[in-house]
Amino acid sequence: MLRIKLNELGKGLDSGLVQTEVWRWDGIGWNECIPQQEEDFIRADEDLFVTIPAEAGLYRVDYSKKPLEPLFVLPEAEEGGLRAELLHPAPFKLKEGTRWGYISNEGRTAIEPRYDYAEDFQPNGLAVVQRKDSSGLIDSTGREKVKPVYSFIGPFSEGRAVVSDAKGYTLIDEKGKEVTPARVDYLNSLHEGRALFSKQGTSGSSRYGYWDAQGKEALPAVYEDAGDFQDGKALVKIKDGEFALIDPLGAVVHTYNYPFVGYPGDGLLAFQAEENGKYGYLRTDGTIAIQPQFTAALPFSGGRAVINTAPDYGNAYGLIDKQGKQIIPATYYEVLQLGEDRVALGTPLDPAQPYRGSRYAIADAVTGRILSSHPLLGVNNYQNGLASVYDAQNTYFIDKSGKRAAQPPVIPGSGTLSFSGSLIRADVDLRTSYYDRTGKQVWRQNGVVPLRPPYSVLEKKYKPNKDYLVYYPVVEGIAITDVSREVNDKLRSLSLAEGAGMGGTAQDFSYTGDFAVAFFRKNLLVLELSGYRFPFGAAHGMPTKLYEHINLRNGRFYRLSDLFKPGSKYVQKLGEIVGKQIANDPQYSYVFPDTYKGITADQPFYVDEDALYLYFAPYEIAPYAAGFPTFRIPYAEIMGLISTEGEFWQSFH
Repeated sequence: MLRIKLNELGKGLDSGLVQTEVWRWDGIGWNECIPQQEEDFIRADEDLFVTIPAEAGLYRVDYSKKPLEPLFVLPEAEEGGLRAELLHPAPFKLKEGTRWGYISNEGRTAIEPRYDYAEDFQPNGLAVVQRKDSSGLIDSTGREKVKPVYSFIGPFSEGRAVVSDAKGYTLIDEKGKEVTPARVDYLNSLHEGRALFSKQGTSGSSRYGYWDAQGKEALPAVYEDAGDFQDGKALVKIKDGEFALIDPLGAVVHTYNYPFVGYPGDGLLAFQAEENGKYGYLRTDGTIAIQPQFTAALPFSGGRAVINTAPDYGNAYGLIDKQGKQIIPATYYEVLQLGEDRVALGTPLDPAQPYRGSRYAIADAVTGRILSSHPLLGVNNYQNGLASVYDAQNTYFIDKSGKRAAQPPVIPGSGTLSFSGSLIRADVDLRTSYYDRTGKQVWRQNGVVPLRPPYSVLEKKYKPNKDYLVYYPVVEGIAITDVSREVNDKLRSLSLAEGAGMGGTAQDFSYTGDFAVAFFRKNLLVLELSGYRFPFGAAHGMPTKLYEHINLRNGRFYRLSDLFKPGSKYVQKLGEIVGKQIANDPQYSYVFPDTYKGITADQPFYVDEDALYLYFAPYEIAPYAAGFPTFRIPYAEIMGLISTEGEFWQSFH
């Protein structure tokens, strides 16, 4: 395929939008349409391209202009920045990889994409952003208010946010200043002036207490377990068989002498009268409201609670009121409280394999009446009369009748819709887009990654069923048609985007795959192909990661050995370097003792402009939680081994 730049097309359009169609003459008429990029419109102030096959023939380009919308001036904040509620986090695919920035209500880039992840702006005008696994805070102009030095920053609550670093957890104020230098092992956000924290005692077990907003110990860490304050009270565990409700000063309001007492909801607390016995509910004064009779009992919310009656860890869930009367019979595999007097009733898609997922119906939580039995595969809580759901085809809103709401949009695929200021954010099939309240799309994640003319990487989607989704790359601009076809056929195969996922009910796993541009320089393109295979019923899935190094001039895929001089002992040398890093660098303390035995000749690797990186699969030399243990080797350390005149090295030097 060839990409043809349309040099004159965008002139005079003042950054308007242009839609293109390409047709080929088949000897009779202009009857063959050549598919173009997936975007409906592309901006005229960007480079405009059309794609045609690298075959002789007559081609025609049709285009249409989309009128510009009236210029909208973003209101300014008090300090001269844009109002935070007018900005929305958005991911962009770039040649440096996926980066997050912020867009305006009109879909224009307001803060350039330069973050590894970006969260919504909070009511105080600050947003959490991440760079290289570290979190910081920015204001609505993009200025750093807190440098990315923390491993975690939570949402602000009562003027404080929880942060953590290598030393532990603490609180910061809305100016980004730590309210105390003290650190604890765990810290929750402020609730009614109290933040739950824990410290490990001398015996090795944790004890819980509460900080105030200044980071001082309002209540010392003396409790075996504890919950957040709500309505002036919090539940704590004094010792085995003794629980209590306390006030913010630590005074005991009520004591409960039972093997288990759950957190309060609507003035009731789940409890067990006997060790490993059935569950009932207590009033806060300690009297029994509902006798123990359930095998599981969740906290009350909105005057109702979800309970389970199945023995032996089975699923027979229902919904009860505060008198213990069943509103929804305890016959469902799942019952989800969605708020606003609505519940979702889940039944297994395959009763013999319930772990494959559920289908949901919507019911009235007051009367128990089923409102809509249309099978939904995913449901979210109600907010202002609407809930985001998806079925086998689309993601959309339902209203309180349980049926599809008049509020657009309706988007093919599985995911969620959420309100983001005046826009609606859609996270569907692992991609983000934004719509206005009329359902008009104002922005979506780009499907073309420009490299350098004539090269670019197009995103293609493969989804043969609801449990199999792959985004795979198509490299454009390779001059030789056969080489281009071979490269892209191989990338599609390596991405597992063909001949897979067609098993229907016989498919016993889910799979998601994606890609990113990891590095591009001169003629070398490095693509990261990632995947996650989850066998149904397993404790967790298994991630995979491949880095493919492609010479865009000749289509060659390089291996590790191609970087080094023929006959060099690169395997031994690299193995020694990695071994020394494991032995001497504390960041690799997670590596299993005595598991590292060196590297292989075809060790998984990737390169950038400064270094070679070698990595291992999960479980290979370290725990699953460690991910892909990766070791950086600067070129300066191995220059004597590198074939600097070789094709691989010359492809990016």
